[in-house]
Amino acid sequence: MRTRWVVAGVVVAAAAGAVVAFWPDSAAAGDPGIAVSRSACGTGWADPKPGPQTFRLHNTGSVTAEVDLIDPATGVVYGEVEGLGPATTRPLRVNLGNGSYAFRCLPEDSAAIVGPAVQVTGGAERTVPGVAPVTHDDLLGPLKAYQQHVTSGLGELVANTGALKNAVHGGDRAASEAAWLTAHLTYERLGAAYDAFGDSDGALNGTADGLPGGTADPGFTGFHRLEQGLWHGEDLGALAAVADQLDADARALQTSFADSQVDGNDLALRAHEIMENTLQFELTGRTDYGSGTNLATARANLDGTRAVLDVLRPLLAPRYPDLSEVDSWLTRTQSALDAAHRPDGSWTPLAELPHRERQKLNADVSELTELLAPIAAIAEPRRVS
Repeated sequence: MRTRWVVAGVVVAAAAGAVVAFWPDSAAAGDPGIAVSRSACGTGWADPKPGPQTFRLHNTGSVTAEVDLIDPATGVVYGEVEGLGPATTRPLRVNLGNGSYAFRCLPEDSAAIVGPAVQVTGGAERTVPGVAPVTHDDLLGPLKAYQQHVTSGLGELVANTGALKNAVHGGDRAASEAAWLTAHLTYERLGAAYDAFGDSDGALNGTADGLPGGTADPGFTGFHRLEQGLWHGEDLGALAAVADQLDADARALQTSFADSQVDGNDLALRAHEIMENTLQFELTGRTDYGSGTNLATARANLDGTRAVLDVLRPLLAPRYPDLSEVDSWLTRTQSALDAAHRPDGSWTPLAELPHRERQKLNADVSELTELLAPIAAIAEPRRVS
């Protein structure tokens, strides 16, 4: 059984099972009540003990605070509660091994306060992994590297949408379909930057879901609109305007992205969400508008995940013991997807994948997605001062 990651599993990310409900003071009278404010932090921990326990963190101040349980010598975090509002009590569940601990309080618009150190003895050695905080400064290098990766990818995208436009105008359906797949996969490899793309993402890669007119709606544009037309026999002359708009939108995105920046929170979060979306949309066929290339898109999404991990790796290597297992499942999933790439360059449509192979692929991607989930909490930028 895999060790549950303490920061992700206890209190940080709602998607990872965070406890965010308010807990009245009377709910756990036998557990320590820890006071939090701008002027004091961690008072009330009078009887340190090892093992599973719940601290009741009570904000006695007038501003919202974040509270971390740390090793005061190293700053490693063993649990945290975010958004603790004034006059609010919330639980922090932990399993403490022998060692030194202290609470660090980070009130809004105030410097951090580290409370008194407490020594826990008489129990087992610490086995639950803590997390050395990742700061905004730590993320500057990875963000710069990823920004350069996306900038390069957008240059490739514009070249490919230009080639796609020319193929459609040339009246060659087979060439247009091949150019469509090349351009679409280029876009799908840029998975961690979608929020930075703003409305351009919907224009370039939106689906007909929720549109009043469905696939006939004027608001249905971009890759999937062109896919719908190419693979359903629509006249190429009529599709020329769709291809022109796709190319123009790609060029507009390339220009606007030069003044944009990928958010540090998004970078870590997307490492998990890219594959989660692959499970939800590509491996169910929900985004197939006729090309039957969902498995090719899933493979591009895997490349997008690798790109995120590559820039985050220096931060994750000393913080995430399961990183090597992530790499193993990336390789395993890649092999499963590559098996759907036929010798003639085409891809096996999802509906034609044998049932057992489809089950295995779903299981592989699910396991990979689970392993990627803690990265959002581990690499989330945190205040430490």
